[in-house]
Amino acid sequence: DLESHLQRCQQLSVTVLTDHQDLNNTELRTILNSTAPQQYRIRAKLRTYKPQKLYQSVKLHCSKCNSLREVPDGDDFDLILQGSEVTTPNPELHNTSWYDSVMWTTPDQKQRKIAIHFVKHDEMLQQPEDTLLMIEGGTLKEVWKLTKRFKCVIPVRSTEENLELLDLSAPFLLQGNIKYYGCKQCSTPKPIKGLSSIAAEQRPSWEPTEIAQVLGIEPLQYVFIMKFTLIDGTGALNAYLFDY
Repeated sequence: DLESHLQRCQQLSVTVLTDHQDLNNTELRTILNSTAPQQYRIRAKLRTYKPQKLYQSVKLHCSKCNSLREVPDGDDFDLILQGSEVTTPNPELHNTSWYDSVMWTTPDQKQRKIAIHFVKHDEMLQQPEDTLLMIEGGTLKEVWKLTKRFKCVIPVRSTEENLELLDLSAPFLLQGNIKYYGCKQCSTPKPIKGLSSIAAEQRPSWEPTEIAQVLGIEPLQYVFIMKFTLIDGTGALNAYLFDY
């Protein structure tokens, strides 16, 4: 893996870090005193790299405002879901022309009210592997169970007039084991009923980008970022790796 590879790089006395075999080696001191952009070939030691843990290299990036955000962990999502339990599903928003609703009360002490809304196509429910559904009042465990069976899951809550997305700290969509997030700064969330336009398509594919567009979400992309500090005795150069 990359982590053990980087450790091996640190153990080597000299490591060739770039290609360009047609170029002569250039000292880091010369590069630091040059104006960009230029192309160089270097020989250098890897002094340090950050972050130390590989999973910390994955961030969420907004291509519109260029902001970076940490990937929330499961506990953050769970807390948001627990907060949404306070709002009882509004029965007046159930069973519309474009989704069927099921509501029940959990048998435990909390007696939580859970509502699931199955989006229809041509007034029919699709096969589970093609279905998008919305859930109100579910726990993290319940949400993950649904993602294993259905194509797309959107956590929502009721207002007096509409279903709406949760706080954008939570994913606006879950598909398989992937959580999709929106940029808080660049998104202007729209009513959930915008999804009915996708449901009306000839073959609804429920693509995350299309879902984000009708919901007014500027999607964040997962990016991989690392910082390397290179030395060769004449200077130290920071090199950054950024990739989707």
